[in-house]
Amino acid sequence: MAEDLTSRRSPERRRPSRRVLALVSVPLVVITIASYVGDAIAPTLVDTHPAWLMALNSRTRNLALVTNEVDPVTYYGIGITRLLISDPLFFLLGYWYGDAAVAWMERRTKTWGSMLRQVEQWFGKAAYPIIFVAPNSYVCLFAGAAGMPLKAFFAVNIAGTIARLWLVRRFGEAFEAPIDDVVGWIGDHRVPLLVLSVGLVVLSIVMEARKGETEVGSLAHLEDELDPEDDGEPRDAETRDAGTRDAEAGGAAPAEGD
Repeated sequence: MAEDLTSRRSPERRRPSRRVLALVSVPLVVITIASYVGDAIAPTLVDTHPAWLMALNSRTRNLALVTNEVDPVTYYGIGITRLLISDPLFFLLGYWYGDAAVAWMERRTKTWGSMLRQVEQWFGKAAYPIIFVAPNSYVCLFAGAAGMPLKAFFAVNIAGTIARLWLVRRFGEAFEAPIDDVVGWIGDHRVPLLVLSVGLVVLSIVMEARKGETEVGSLAHLEDELDPEDDGEPRDAETRDAGTRDAEAGGAAPAEGD
């Protein structure tokens, strides 16, 4: 991580117990599974149960497709809740585990590893604008690892999320007719699209499994992933990160792209 971020980390932060970590990992597993389900059955929900699709997976594509199908209260209520629910959890992982959490995130998103390292560099210079523009799980984890004040993180994160939803809503209003045509086409071809979407989700999971690590499995075993040499003794973040660097210098496999 960028040097200026490392210097801001607080040595008083302590690693959580397994029970406390489970309070983070279990919701993340549930959210990830819900996202898979939402992607798989999106063709059946987009025009029949748009609110359910938002609740399962509020990716921008889904938001744009359903924004004209739901009233503003439902749209903003579900959208804000679904988009924000995982952000503080990733923030906590970054706050508790520092560089080890960033390295874990890079390992579980190997395709985007080099991009994440670039985001780390940008984050050290423009943390608040980045959180506002792209309040995703990666950025939230960086914010925690950088030791950003919790109140500031929540303020910028919530503001950025609301701004994102507002922009999608305005996009939906501006292109209502074309979006309605797309939704209608999905409804007319629901069965083949459902087969295709389910197949793509299953294929992605199988490909992850063949590589030896699924996203759900990684989240379900966070303690082993983030602190594989856990000796059961609490350590502060500075000591833990130093140990991680020493282990890597001693021969651990470098992250992809190093």
